[in-house]
Amino acid sequence: MTLPSARRRLAVTGAGVWRNRHLAALLDDHELLRADFPRAFPPADAVLAWGQRPSAAHARALAARHRLPLLCIEDGFLRSVGLGADEPPLSIVVDDLGIYFDASRESRLEALVRAGVTAAQAARALALREAWCAARVSKYNHLREKAVSLPEDFVLVVDQTAGDASIAGGLADARSFVRMLEAALAEHPASTVLLKTHPDVVAGRKRGCFDMAWVAQQARVQVLAEGVHPVPLLARARAVYTVTSQLGFEALLHGRPVRTFGMPFYAGWGLTDDALPPPSRRAPVTLAALVHAALVAYPRYLDPETGARCEPEVLLDWMALQRRQRARLPEQLVAHGFSPAKRPALHRFTAGSDLLSRMTPARARAQAGHLHWGYVAAASLAPGAGRWCVEDGFLRSVGLGAELVQPLSWVFDDVGIYYDATRPSRLETLLQQAPFDPALCARAAALRAAIVDAGITKYNVAGASWRRPQTDRRVILVPGQVESDASIRFGAPAEKTNLGLLRAVRRECPDAWLVYKPHPDVVAGVRKPGRDEHRAGDLCDEVVTDAPMHTLIAAVDEVHVLTSLAGFEALLRGKPVTCWGQPFYAGWGLTRDRVPVSRRTRQVTLDELVAATLILYPVYVSRRSGTYTTPERALAELQAWRDEMPAGGWRRALARHFMRWRARWL
Repeated sequence: MTLPSARRRLAVTGAGVWRNRHLAALLDDHELLRADFPRAFPPADAVLAWGQRPSAAHARALAARHRLPLLCIEDGFLRSVGLGADEPPLSIVVDDLGIYFDASRESRLEALVRAGVTAAQAARALALREAWCAARVSKYNHLREKAVSLPEDFVLVVDQTAGDASIAGGLADARSFVRMLEAALAEHPASTVLLKTHPDVVAGRKRGCFDMAWVAQQARVQVLAEGVHPVPLLARARAVYTVTSQLGFEALLHGRPVRTFGMPFYAGWGLTDDALPPPSRRAPVTLAALVHAALVAYPRYLDPETGARCEPEVLLDWMALQRRQRARLPEQLVAHGFSPAKRPALHRFTAGSDLLSRMTPARARAQAGHLHWGYVAAASLAPGAGRWCVEDGFLRSVGLGAELVQPLSWVFDDVGIYYDATRPSRLETLLQQAPFDPALCARAAALRAAIVDAGITKYNVAGASWRRPQTDRRVILVPGQVESDASIRFGAPAEKTNLGLLRAVRRECPDAWLVYKPHPDVVAGVRKPGRDEHRAGDLCDEVVTDAPMHTLIAAVDEVHVLTSLAGFEALLRGKPVTCWGQPFYAGWGLTRDRVPVSRRTRQVTLDELVAATLILYPVYVSRRSGTYTTPERALAELQAWRDEMPAGGWRRALARHFMRWRARWL
């Protein structure tokens, strides 16, 4: 349902509803007014009632007393990652006629289903159904797809929480669950009956509708009492039996036969085998009509990254990303070498896993996955050993990592780490072996263009403008590095100092105009300069300390590096790059390599390099929502962050002062 575009005043009852931080945006920012007793009733245009909560009865009474329209709201069918008690909904339904789970009277959803669909709406609904199944989402999405031992041949029977409003609203009661289980046993005499408990029952928050002592007496019934994501069950079940559970609707999306013993919103339309006669209001429709009404026309969705209303496809893509990223690491993790400043980011980048404390028994810690900040000896990171090296990603932040600015991206490498050229890394494996389909390459090309247009680099530190010298000589940029950095130790087998790099470039290009840019951490005083780095001016034509890297790269003719990320950033901008070390982007046919890496035998395109380095390898977390995000969204956040970032700030000043003290004494 679409609320009128004019801003309306909506009376809200119930402290829980009032505290829902997503409600205002989902209601198009209409004005929400408290209407709780003993407050005087506000001057409202309508009253909101949330489902069958205790506050809903009060809301109905207020609407009747003041002769105002009543709008019933409830969770949408693609709700959230976590359970209802843990997270506010990312979708709701707004109903001016009834509510979808109350079959005793008409709802706006019923009216939308009866209205049918155009050819375009049907195509969208079927595409959304395919996307739903491919994303492997459900109403709640906190559970992993565990390797659960399932019977070869089974029918799925779905339990619900006792007292759920949809049971009575669906014209059912406790006896409906007994009839459902008896029917499943009788109608499938050769199949196992798999009884799935509700997630809130598994979590210990509510009780189910079945008497488990009675269930235990039934032959061929197997109770699935652990937390299991429902998608693998729906994909394999011979049939699905429900009273009014939403899993019946999801089973229809997955193409499963559905038998109902109540009258849920998806029953009575000729798409399910129903034990109850349907209301006269319901008549056979197509699956596309039901899907369009239930997933497109009826609910409203919130984009958690923008805080604004969005289309279902946007939230579906976001939810699929959360599920993939939350499942990429083991369920239990032990973290090693993460400073207190990195702990907040650690929790965000490992959402979906539990971080074990030092008090956890040694046996449990040994069986968990292990995360190590930075470089770890190769012997500790044998493939399949359950260990990952973690480092900053390549689109990181506005401000230096040494200033304790929180990152937008990290990399998790279970093979090595990208800057260690002495052994393979997950990034190197991707570049050497991964298939790069046209869609991925097109996405990489668009991302690369957006990065260049935005002038984004790893740290995005502000600085003064720089102008190319008025000369006919070739202008070469030589970026300096922190010489104690692990990328020098493990990625520069020949030359290891900034001064040595400058000498090598001067020998090779005696007539060029050399521009040397010291590393920002060295300029800021938070890391020590390299050996004799103060003499860099003797070997170059110009030392530039405060110009942004992207403006320098754009103005020069070529870039020479040891292992600096500036070489990769120069490739993004179409500049020739010469590598005097072995950075991750060398050896693939895109750079001139003075110290080749024999393992790297594949020739890749620039877009394939970008796809592996910026899309497939890193993990991104939104600064706004604190949840997993895409590189494209991270780039947009970096732009906004850079534009709003003040030049100083007491936190950055304090962090820089501490790091300068640390660099002086360590």
